[in-house]
Amino acid sequence: MTADAALGLPTGAVLVTGPERTAGPERAAGPERAASPERTTGPERTAAPVLATGPVLPPLRHPVRRIGRRTFDFDRRIAVMAIVNRTPDSFHDRGATFALDRAVAAAVAAVDEGADWVDVGGVKFAPGPEVPADEEADRVVPVVRALVQASDVVVSVDTFRPEVAAAAIAAGASVVNDTTGLSDPRMADVVADSDATVVITHSLAAPRQEHPMPRYDDVVGDVVAFLRRRVDLALERGVPESRIVVDPGHDLNKTTVHSLELTRRLAEVAALGFPTLAAVSNKDFVGESLGRPRGERLAGSLAAATMSAMLGARILRMHDVRPAVDAARMVEAVLGWRAPVDPVHNLLPEGNRPVA
Repeated sequence: MTADAALGLPTGAVLVTGPERTAGPERAAGPERAASPERTTGPERTAAPVLATGPVLPPLRHPVRRIGRRTFDFDRRIAVMAIVNRTPDSFHDRGATFALDRAVAAAVAAVDEGADWVDVGGVKFAPGPEVPADEEADRVVPVVRALVQASDVVVSVDTFRPEVAAAAIAAGASVVNDTTGLSDPRMADVVADSDATVVITHSLAAPRQEHPMPRYDDVVGDVVAFLRRRVDLALERGVPESRIVVDPGHDLNKTTVHSLELTRRLAEVAALGFPTLAAVSNKDFVGESLGRPRGERLAGSLAAATMSAMLGARILRMHDVRPAVDAARMVEAVLGWRAPVDPVHNLLPEGNRPVA
């Protein structure tokens, strides 16, 4: 038995331990909490034991994926999914890309900034005015068609409606991103009848309905169980394993504490064996954790995305593409999955280059 298995950890997990801690009433809190022992520096200081076997490397059943016109090896690659919403009430951009020309321009710009993938949505997840299926299709299909003609980037459609997914696939989309986790089983039929990949996301509410004060026995255990059931549904309907991605659904019918725990224990989601998507960009759990309003959450979003990648996420859904791509490529470089672009520091006989 490996050390990881003996500790009940996923293969490649990182465990950092410190002084033993107690939970519940026995643990002191507030002013009565015992003072920490005096800390020393230098060689006399005793470090906490650390088991550092590397990042979480999820046991992917099909790590190499052909998605649209691109191939990804998710054992060594972290894909960045850009976001383009043709909605007048998007939670982040507030309708900035609602006009067709602006949506297409934003999608092309995301590709130029290094996005591997562009996710096009026509209806936001949260409740709002009813948008008929034909109107939703009219919003997303022209963007999908224009982007497919302009680039080989992966194009996905963010929808819970099978008829909208079918129209987008016919226009060239290669992924259906269903944030309701196949709430309509016909979505699995649409995907099975095509070459498209499906993203199965955890959420609780019926499409576009409120679900205040969500409760879970164990948020991560409940999310994993839900995803297993919905993956089984997709398989039963004919979707092959090699075309399934899972998403725990940060902030979707979850509190900030739930989303933080999902991030911390993301390895348990990745252990399902499917590429895991982490949609953490500018979410309220980031804002509430830091006390930052919308528009001031980039640093927190990048930290959450990097943490997610180290814990097994292989697709990062992000609004700010260039910094997200830099973060993903830096993680890959640190992990030894890609070579540095310009490794000359302290390697030039004449010394380092002067700082510009």
